[in-house]
Amino acid sequence: MNLGPFKVGLLLAASSVPQIFAQTPAPTFDVASVKPNKSGEGGTRIMFQPGGRFVATNIDLKSLIRLAYDVQDFQISGGPSWINSDKYDIEARGAAPDMGAMRDMTEEQRKAANDLRKQMIRALLADRFKLTIRKESKDAPIYALVVAKGGPKIKELPPEVKTPGEDPKEMPDKPDPKRPMRGGMRMGRGEINSMGIKLSFLADNLSGQVGRKVIDQTGLKGDYTFELKWTPDESQGQGFKGPGDGPPSPDANGPSIFTALQEQLGLKLESQKGPVDLLVIDHAEKASEN
Repeated sequence: MNLGPFKVGLLLAASSVPQIFAQTPAPTFDVASVKPNKSGEGGTRIMFQPGGRFVATNIDLKSLIRLAYDVQDFQISGGPSWINSDKYDIEARGAAPDMGAMRDMTEEQRKAANDLRKQMIRALLADRFKLTIRKESKDAPIYALVVAKGGPKIKELPPEVKTPGEDPKEMPDKPDPKRPMRGGMRMGRGEINSMGIKLSFLADNLSGQVGRKVIDQTGLKGDYTFELKWTPDESQGQGFKGPGDGPPSPDANGPSIFTALQEQLGLKLESQKGPVDLLVIDHAEKASEN
């Protein structure tokens, strides 16, 4: 499940002194309902539905911040402890394209639509959770995603290939859970299944699995389909488990994500050092039910 003319106006001084996010008008949802979820169930569900509807079930504030700002856990610091534990159900509606409409867009149009979505979620967090954050940057260990010796083992998907179930009318209610639509990715515990994605998108999602920023340096520009399976490293926390409290990996003695990338995809992660953006939470309040 990633989110241009819509600019947030986030400025970072060259001196690396933390800067408060600019208070510029942002697009907002027309209506929004935020309710505490007391079910105690595991798993989180996030959907962008027709009519500009955004639905998130059993989601915590930290996950919402990740979604709204395109960051991983290791890039978020500060804030009260409940941002990891208190869960909410959110339903909102506004002028944001749904997944069906986005399939007919150009890459530039999809980026603009994703940026719009993120800004709307950011505005929701500021309004309902009174969230204020600032951005910092520092040099830290990162990974570069590169082609391994022997070349890539992934399949490039021709532009004319369509995915079964790609009819927008089918997507909201009956998506195939085992086969993502073109340009989509399904992630489970120790598994990534993709259909026609950019490797920059894979790199972004690997960041959450390895606990470091990952940048795409493969030089491969096409849309690729592949399946990646590995044994999650429990010491790495929830990022390696996938959403919810799913079952353990089918093969407890299977490969690490580093080995799986090389053996299954012909790609590898090389350790480097580079700038990493961080979000520091200055203030957050529990959302009241309404």
